[in-house]
Amino acid sequence: MSSSKNNSPNTDRDHFAEKQLGKSADLSLLRKLAPFTTPYRGTLVVSLLLIIATTVFELAAPYITKEAIDRYIVPVQQNDSRTNPVAGPTGMPEEGDAPRQLRYSPEHEHVREMVAKYPGFFTIEDPYAVISYEDVRRLPREDIMRLRQNDIRGVGLAAGLLIVVVFFNFITTFVQVRLMERTAQRILHDIRIALFSHIQGLSISFFTKNPVGRLVTRVTNDIGNMHEMLTSVVIFVVKDLFLIAGITIVLFIIDWRLAAAVYLVFPFVFYAAWRFAGSAREAYRILRVKIAEINSRFSETIGGIHIIRLFGQAKNNYTAFRKVNHEHYQAGMRQVTVFAMFMPVIEIMSHVALAVVIFYGGGRIIDGRLSLGELVVFISYVRMFFRPIRDIAEKYNITQNALSSAERIQMIFEDDDRLPEPAPENALPVPRRIETLSVENIWFSYNNEEQVLKNVSFTLEAGRTLAVVGPTGAGKTSLINLLVRFYDPNAGTIKINGTDIRRFASAQLRARMAIVAQDPYLFSGTIRSNIFPPTISVDERTINRVLAEARCRQMIGRLPHGLDTDLNERGSMLSSGQRQLISIARALAADPELIIFDEATSYVDSETEAAIQKALLHLTAERTAILIAHRLSTAQAADTIAVMHRGKITESGTHESLLAHRGFYSRLVDAQS
Repeated sequence: MSSSKNNSPNTDRDHFAEKQLGKSADLSLLRKLAPFTTPYRGTLVVSLLLIIATTVFELAAPYITKEAIDRYIVPVQQNDSRTNPVAGPTGMPEEGDAPRQLRYSPEHEHVREMVAKYPGFFTIEDPYAVISYEDVRRLPREDIMRLRQNDIRGVGLAAGLLIVVVFFNFITTFVQVRLMERTAQRILHDIRIALFSHIQGLSISFFTKNPVGRLVTRVTNDIGNMHEMLTSVVIFVVKDLFLIAGITIVLFIIDWRLAAAVYLVFPFVFYAAWRFAGSAREAYRILRVKIAEINSRFSETIGGIHIIRLFGQAKNNYTAFRKVNHEHYQAGMRQVTVFAMFMPVIEIMSHVALAVVIFYGGGRIIDGRLSLGELVVFISYVRMFFRPIRDIAEKYNITQNALSSAERIQMIFEDDDRLPEPAPENALPVPRRIETLSVENIWFSYNNEEQVLKNVSFTLEAGRTLAVVGPTGAGKTSLINLLVRFYDPNAGTIKINGTDIRRFASAQLRARMAIVAQDPYLFSGTIRSNIFPPTISVDERTINRVLAEARCRQMIGRLPHGLDTDLNERGSMLSSGQRQLISIARALAADPELIIFDEATSYVDSETEAAIQKALLHLTAERTAILIAHRLSTAQAADTIAVMHRGKITESGTHESLLAHRGFYSRLVDAQS
């Protein structure tokens, strides 16, 4: 194992443990993500207007019912305190006032017929014919229908208007939900792309500190939670807030005294909601943390299942996973418990408010201060008022999940763990030909404590081959990480043609290099796409040349579909040696100026190793090459061999000269022999 692995710091007590969040997740987190909504402001404004229209339509329905009752079904009695000109000096109706009466204009023919037919029931109070409500009920049904035909027509119009309002409410709701859903999908698409791009641009050290499961959770689950908030919470909560405000205004307009009596209950409702928010916040945060830890633990289990079984660690791994899963269960139960207590409290408050309406409103009907329609609309609006309260409580779960997810996503965006790059206008072009590669007095450590490389220096000229050998932990792979600029040295410089590589754009620098890693990584897809990127076109002659030089044409030819054979994740269907050969072909296809072999023959048999060595003889005649070798037979053909030990180059020279020196290299050769 190379030094980069031995010396990498383990900064976390538990690799799977999530970073602790701030004291609370609040809406300020959403403001940090607000720039992603800028391109869609126009759509959001239209959606807001549709929400207002939907709210107006919902508020209109109970009011239409109230008007139908008071105007046509049970008309407001003519002697109440709002219309009776002979009310008492206090504004209250006097005792002994006439019972409820209906007034009709004699201009209508059917009214004149009823007056003539029942003269004892009607009194003429110019310009109306007045009949008491009790006398109307004593008329035959046919005459009631004829007398009240205008009321019946009015009820029909009210019912028709109610249907129209419901229809337009459906249209505006449908358009608004569709519009908001589409906008939310676009916003989250942009966030996911930006997050993926940001993660992909971070330094290698970032990925050593963050397990795969954690990062996968950010790009999938956490952004999925943001989607729920944008579609469910933003739509319904904004609508509910408008609805609460509209209901409050309408109730105070209808009867401010009854409205004030009802609203005495609401401070208790808001207090319960505040306590609910405070109790639930931490549970939602822990849930997000534990989900990420579960994903990380499960991801590593799948990736290392062979090692787990080989060393009999299934029970221990199960115990660790069960512990994390139980912590997730406990956080979920805490959330459920808080929610289960809150909803019944809201239901109790709702019924208390209705009791206030019935008691106080019923008394005001009895004393003539309130109509039946107004009492009905009060009951409807109070029920409607508690519906958004319940909705907001239900959406609080989604909101807290989304805020916790937004906090995690923002932590990734704020993590700028990347190597400094020169400004595009200041970046120097990488030379077309690498004449010299100079490593000058390099010092390097992963944790700023233990030095992995100590004052390392060498110069490699174009077309020459350098072999770097040494025991495990000597710093060989760390040196390669610096050459391709995965890390920057703590001191010293690496130069190409006399120019510090930090003055080149890293992407352009790496485009001139290729690495055949100790443990090659193959992507899912075909072998062809792994060797030859889909973005470039190659002819059959080039393909055959690359496969021949990599000594893998025969091996690929034995596969079911040759180059077009599909690979699964990491190419696990292939042997280690086959993956290594494909990795070598991938490096050759890039036609690099500098090619680096990091233990390239570690996983191949002797016959394949001999074939690779023959390929290396051909390659190094035209390219600059660096070989990291455990098998010293691979290094013997190099122009120069650098021997590393404890982070230093202790010897340097050809195979023969180093043997003659009888130093550390000679002892390594003797040990392998």
